[in-house]
Amino acid sequence: MNITKTVAAIDSKKPNTKQELIAANVKLLIEQLEAGHSEALTHYLTAMSRFHQYSFGNVLEIARQMPTATRVAGFWTWKNLGRNVKAGQKGIRILAPMVGVRRKKDEEAKKDITKQNERVLLGFRNAYVFDISQTEGVDLPNLHEVCGDPGENIDRLAAFLKGKGIQLVYNEKIAPALGLSYGGRIAILPGLSKAEEFSTLVHETAHELLHKAERRTVTTKTVRETEAEAVAFVVGKAVGLVTGSASADYIQLYHGNASLLAESLEVIQQTAASILAALEPPIAEDVTSEELEDVAA
Repeated sequence: MNITKTVAAIDSKKPNTKQELIAANVKLLIEQLEAGHSEALTHYLTAMSRFHQYSFGNVLEIARQMPTATRVAGFWTWKNLGRNVKAGQKGIRILAPMVGVRRKKDEEAKKDITKQNERVLLGFRNAYVFDISQTEGVDLPNLHEVCGDPGENIDRLAAFLKGKGIQLVYNEKIAPALGLSYGGRIAILPGLSKAEEFSTLVHETAHELLHKAERRTVTTKTVRETEAEAVAFVVGKAVGLVTGSASADYIQLYHGNASLLAESLEVIQQTAASILAALEPPIAEDVTSEELEDVAA
């Protein structure tokens, strides 16, 4: 298989909707998996950890075009941060929303005079971002301090669970399991290292968020465990923890079921983004109304 030709084919067709964008990237990912490149899934999960403020389709698009990207922003955002895009650099194409204002009908407007107009999504347009490696200028502070200690994130995650009405307990009787999810209650084995406790807590939180809702595709216990572990991988990467998951483990998300793979990746991205949003608010300096596409999620 010639991956370069496949990528070029996607670029030539220029997907113009988020559905087309996701379908094209999942198709390419499946071709890589079937060619024996199991690490391709890990690359996509790593991209999720780096760009959790972006929509699912644009995360796939960034990972496909530049798997090594670590921090992206638009041309003028880099300018405002004191960095310039190097001459000759090719932008990473994403889809950005076009939002307009629609005036409410008179009868609707009379019901609430404080809200006369409403924002509506008109469609999507091409936008281009650049990785920090494509720029030069002043040094920027690190987004995360890379270390093996989750710090306050355990407390923040516990607060997130409380806000969701999910009880968190520590119970030595669950051994040898490190953690268990009961649907509305999570039990964690006491005495774990802080890194292991955090990773286990994220894994069980993922079960609570991922697998208590209706799914389009029937899943297996193996897939559900792999999805939860993938969320723990994404969140752990984002906060700077070393994770022990091997790339070959994530092949269990596929096993010949393209629909399940696409669904799994999307719910992994959404679940990890939800947890990361609770741990750390979005970094405003990287965000402009034109470059972030939360509406597209």
